[in-house]
Amino acid sequence: MTDTSSDELDIPSPEGKVNTIDTSYEVGQDNIQRNIGPLTFDIHNPVFLISSLTVVAFVLVTLIFQEQASAAFGWLFDFVTKTFDWAFLSAANIFVLFCLFLVVSPWGKVRLGGTQAEPDFGYPSWFAMLFAAGMGIGLMFFGVLEPVYHMQVSGPLGLEGPINTETGEIDQAALADARGHGLAATIFHFGLHPWAAYAVVALSLALFTYNKQLPLSIRSAFHPLMGDRVWGWPGHIIDIIAVFATLFGLTTSLGLGAQQATSGLHYVFGLPETLNTQIFVIIGVTTIALISVVRGIDGGVKVLSNVNMCFAVLLLFFVFFAGPTMQILRDFWSGLSSYVQDVVPLSMPFGREDDTFRENWTSFYWAWWISWSPFVGMFIARVSRGRTVREFITCVMLVPTLVGVFWMATFGGTAISQVASMGAESGVYQNVISEYNDSLAMFAMFGDMPLTYVTSTLGIILVLVFFITSSDSGSLVIDTITAGGKTDSPVAQRVFWATTEGIVAIVLLIGGGLTALQAMVNATGIIFTIVLLFLCGAIVKGLRDEPR
Repeated sequence: MTDTSSDELDIPSPEGKVNTIDTSYEVGQDNIQRNIGPLTFDIHNPVFLISSLTVVAFVLVTLIFQEQASAAFGWLFDFVTKTFDWAFLSAANIFVLFCLFLVVSPWGKVRLGGTQAEPDFGYPSWFAMLFAAGMGIGLMFFGVLEPVYHMQVSGPLGLEGPINTETGEIDQAALADARGHGLAATIFHFGLHPWAAYAVVALSLALFTYNKQLPLSIRSAFHPLMGDRVWGWPGHIIDIIAVFATLFGLTTSLGLGAQQATSGLHYVFGLPETLNTQIFVIIGVTTIALISVVRGIDGGVKVLSNVNMCFAVLLLFFVFFAGPTMQILRDFWSGLSSYVQDVVPLSMPFGREDDTFRENWTSFYWAWWISWSPFVGMFIARVSRGRTVREFITCVMLVPTLVGVFWMATFGGTAISQVASMGAESGVYQNVISEYNDSLAMFAMFGDMPLTYVTSTLGIILVLVFFITSSDSGSLVIDTITAGGKTDSPVAQRVFWATTEGIVAIVLLIGGGLTALQAMVNATGIIFTIVLLFLCGAIVKGLRDEPR
């Protein structure tokens, strides 16, 4: 156990006792450094080249063979969701159980960064960053849509909807029970399971970076399993998989954000709700993201994130106070209690009758969150130094889950109340139950509230800024991986990846719309699921010899 300096590794030195891993590997030793005109590049030889060339080939093939690509994406989505839904659900359950095991085990006393390490951030700032890291566009897109849809249409656990869609009659007694289960099904997709996946990646990165003094890269966590072979081709493959998982997870979010922003612009300003408008939205937002990338973290994404969190809180509390406040408080409790009641049956990978809910919703969500895990995990790892493993996992899993419950109770509960009181006259009923206009659901709810123009405009701004911060932060994470773990690589590389994310999002929308986005995130998600399962074993081996 040593107290070593790590300036050469570009990571903080441990404080107090740790058990570092001795390795001859140096950050950037496999990198190619070139100056091309005014641009400087510092890229990891196989990882960057293979990742970037594969993405370019994917873009070209999708554009050249659009019709065939669209059919292929549709087939891929159906194949992965119907064939591997059991694998996604089983793996997500393993992540939750693994995290709970670490909380109650003696290893929960291990401190990230050394036995004497102090947290870099206080609880309020840390909690805010945890919540902002993992959700964003997902809450905006699905916060209204899912509770209403699951209450009536999808039938999680085989439940019948309380609304007779032919006559418009509402069974108020059945509605009271169904709204709780609709909220629970939504909370299930934003609760413990996704945050457990994030916690696995974040803990592995934090442990092997701060305590073991290895580069900030996914491959570093596999050193206990592979030894120094992790710096060779096995590690290259792990990082390439992480790049693709992150890229397609981000482009799915960007595609959803573009669709929702376009619907909002049509709803508020009358702009055409077309593919071309979505493309222009992505181009405009990517351009702003590039400016943020050039300005750096402090002058770019940090400022935008702070502004966005203020807007999100403002919008949340407006809906809370302008909506049915007391019912929202009841929905918070009923949604949370129904979630506790339903979480086990909703988590079962076998013996269920709600195939549509399990395959089209849960399977997609788990793939999406798992694909996001390198991006979110690296961010959480960077802001969590100084926490014990027990404190880290407890807060990462519980705090964002509770905030998500409140968000869903506020937005989803308000939307359900509008349906209950206005019936078929409510905008939410017309755009979720009568017709499935997923990207318009939130704006339909705003349409039946005061200050519709103001709230809808603020909603559009929130979606766009979430879009920008996701692109900016995502490009930073992908660049760190493709720069061999360097966190201070040239700006030109982050510009390349931010541009690439926008291009891939556009290409996927052209090549098949939302189905194409979901297909690619499912395909990369199932591969990265295997990586996460091995990470659990690596974490255990890494914690065994850490001082507590």
